[in-house]
Amino acid sequence: MKTVVMTNLSDSARERRPKVTYDAPIASMDFEAFDSAGNCYEITACPDCLPWRAEVVLGLEDGRPLVREWHAAECPLFVDLLGGAEG
Repeated sequence: MKTVVMTNLSDSARERRPKVTYDAPIASMDFEAFDSAGNCYEITACPDCLPWRAEVVLGLEDGRPLVREWHAAECPLFVDLLGGAEG
């Protein structure tokens, strides 16, 4: 599993303002629940999409706790995170 570091939105994501309402299609991404020192990450709601939510799940391969964030599929932050995960 690749750890994605959350950063500020890119200029291209900031320019897009798609419809991100409660009825928008959603998608998820899993994040490490703890950093390398064992500290938990702070979870804050996405400011750009109404259907955002988070849940704690166990990884299928190793049973580690993960944070699964759900965003509107067109959410600018989610699109940015997907771009970072592919690299």
